[in-house]
Amino acid sequence: MIGCLMIHGYTGSPYEISPLANHLKENTNWKIEVPTLPGHGKNLDLRDVSHESWIETAEKELQQLMRKCDDIYLIGFSMGGMIASYLAAKYEVEKLVLLATAGKYLSFKQIGMDMGEILADRIKGELDSNKMYLHYKNKTGHVPFKANIEFMKLVRFTRRYLKKVKTPVLIAQGQQDGMVPYKTAYYLDKEITSEEKEVVFFERSKHLICLGDDKDTLNSMVLDFLNKPAVDAK
Repeated sequence: MIGCLMIHGYTGSPYEISPLANHLKENTNWKIEVPTLPGHGKNLDLRDVSHESWIETAEKELQQLMRKCDDIYLIGFSMGGMIASYLAAKYEVEKLVLLATAGKYLSFKQIGMDMGEILADRIKGELDSNKMYLHYKNKTGHVPFKANIEFMKLVRFTRRYLKKVKTPVLIAQGQQDGMVPYKTAYYLDKEITSEEKEVVFFERSKHLICLGDDKDTLNSMVLDFLNKPAVDAK
């Protein structure tokens, strides 16, 4: 049996990656797990959580999945991509998918553009249709500064493991990402030493790549990548 662990991003929830998760569930018989990291989810509470707890939670989920399944796929979005990379370096897994992975710094230029779009939609009375606004509006005031420090600690800790990733990897990045600059994909491509790498950019996608305009194409591409035999298996 194939097991697939999907890890959401910082301040997020399984909702961020639900279209992809649902696509995989509908088109495979894999065992798919999408855990909620400590302090995350619908009731966001990051006051007393650490980056170690986020990693440990994902690692325990992976260990449980490995006991039940023969082959393992890892999919990580944003911060979840860095956690997935760490796990891929530490454990024997078959495939790794990195979506808008937070391996670099914020793109302040694109954040400004996104804020401009939110303001324009507010003026037009169309704020409730702006996906970026809807996703983040309830988080304002709920993310303590200490949690942001924990996020940065996690990125610094997991970066050192990128060079140890040997499994085939798909790196997908939105070119309009306001949280993770699109050039981060080049950084990941350079740091990860796997001989099988695919890097794909989506012109219309922002940070929430699984919820954006390119989500159907992304879903198909991820499924094709995971179903494709590895080079050494041919």
